[in-house]
Amino acid sequence: MSGALPGIPSLDRIEEEWLDPELIEPVPVDWVRRRVLLPIRRDGRVVLAGSPDTPLQAYEDLALLLGVEADWVSAPAPEIQRAIDRCYFRRAGAPAPAAPDAAGEDLAPRRETDDLLAGSADAPVAHYVNLILLEAVKRGASDIHIEPFASALAVRYRIDGLLYEQPAPPRHLESALTARLKVMARLDLAEKRLPQDGVARVRVGAKEIDVRVSSVPVAEGERIVLRLLHRESTRYTLNELGMAPAMLERFRAILREPHGIVLVTGPTGSGKTTTLYAALGELDTAHLNVLTIEDPIEYQLPNIGQIQVHPKIGLTFARGLRHILRQDPDVVLVGETRDLETAEIVVRASLTGHLVFTTLHTNDAPGAVTRLVDMGIPPYLLAAAGRAVLAQRLVRRLCPACRREAALTGREADWLGQPALAGRPAWTASPDGCSECLGGYKGRTGIHELLAVTPAVSEAIRSAVPSAELRRLAAADGFRDMLADGADKVLAGVTSVAEVLRSAGARRD
Repeated sequence: MSGALPGIPSLDRIEEEWLDPELIEPVPVDWVRRRVLLPIRRDGRVVLAGSPDTPLQAYEDLALLLGVEADWVSAPAPEIQRAIDRCYFRRAGAPAPAAPDAAGEDLAPRRETDDLLAGSADAPVAHYVNLILLEAVKRGASDIHIEPFASALAVRYRIDGLLYEQPAPPRHLESALTARLKVMARLDLAEKRLPQDGVARVRVGAKEIDVRVSSVPVAEGERIVLRLLHRESTRYTLNELGMAPAMLERFRAILREPHGIVLVTGPTGSGKTTTLYAALGELDTAHLNVLTIEDPIEYQLPNIGQIQVHPKIGLTFARGLRHILRQDPDVVLVGETRDLETAEIVVRASLTGHLVFTTLHTNDAPGAVTRLVDMGIPPYLLAAAGRAVLAQRLVRRLCPACRREAALTGREADWLGQPALAGRPAWTASPDGCSECLGGYKGRTGIHELLAVTPAVSEAIRSAVPSAELRRLAAADGFRDMLADGADKVLAGVTSVAEVLRSAGARRD
């Protein structure tokens, strides 16, 4: 170690085991952030770690506040800030945050972006809301449900696609909690009879999270659902989505097409946007003009122009797409094709030399063709414009620490559409799970089916054949449905039969 300041030794990094959440209890996070100074415990001694620019007076003030004799060290400012975030993140957000006992707290917004780590001095209800949000972030929840009932107020987190109940706050706090969330999202506090939607922005240290707030009046009060969108969330690559190697190779070949439509289909929450962003990540955005129109913009993408739709002021998907086409794009992403007007512009854009990505809500890949024809797109145009349809679902991954060996039963093999698999060794979830997982599962992956528009499939689309016949024709070209992909993942120990059937349904034919 060498001195960065006179008489103060320096460190290159601050190790995780040196962080002590109890030590920082009396110190506000805003104070240490401004001074870039953090107390840590190293080799049994209290050490004050500051940046080379931290004033010496700040060291003395912090030692006096803690009431201890402490060593002083210097470390790079970014390392100190990261350590501050990690330490206060560990201290905040207890698994079962204690609800305040009384309402009537100060609910005025403090600033445009609330830092959840700086909530220790807040009013009780505001602090409790911060703890709910912080615990949801720590556990990887995508949504928070706050549901009033006659005698209880339920709080549930959606984790890996399923809802899990949390410790409930007292029923009488509903109005205060609702008011706090409405203030954060800038909703009308007086309006309790109509649904409302808004957006709040919070921080967990250096990470910003957009919270989409939806309020709906129900019999017992107002039901609120919060969707958490991580603005700086790690985006997935195509390699991480769970596609089979042969399917991934074929999909990448489709992405190299100069023009045409690539559809991604599935229900809400099936990962369509994640897949589209991963596909855009494969493109040479440094030399291509890539533009998107989305509702909402879920992640910020580098080198890509992203437009947020605003229906209230007339900026719809269709209108925005018309203007995008005047921006000399090479690749266009349309967040969702909802109506005939948007579908017509998507087809026209693909036929005039653009590669267009978009999503549809259909159950399977062949069904996307039927849906567009039902919207009013002529089959001959769809046959000319279409390049591929990727349908997908998300399934929970088996916990590798506690999964159990099993054998596929005849009924399970029939449900998967592959009777020959009966008796094959597979894996299933442990009913009780373990300390590493939730109910035997940890994380999620995708199951997919890719309908490539080959010459035979294109001719079938032009002839407007039924969806089932289109599926049979595609199978001759190597098409495998989601159940087949799911069966492969069951045999490989990635997921269970129950998960595949929950997400994709049993074979019906």
